[in-house]
Amino acid sequence: MSGSNVWSRTREKLRRFPELFAECSFEAAAYGKCVAATTTNKQEIKKDLCAKEFEALKTCFTNAAKKRCQ
Repeated sequence: MSGSNVWSRTREKLRRFPELFAECSFEAAAYGKCVAATTTNKQEIKKDLCAKEFEALKTCFTNAAKKRCQ
């Protein structure tokens, strides 16, 4: 496998990211609100505080990507 093919595939995936993000705007907003709420007046986020919201966002991205690849 040549190195240029790896970079071409990576660039293509990154080009699709805004479309995938737009399809998951509700989940992204929920995750962002959770992160913002849990870090108010603090400097760091703790692991798993927003796990439910992150999983919903991850699932949405995965499903959106599957739709694009078909």
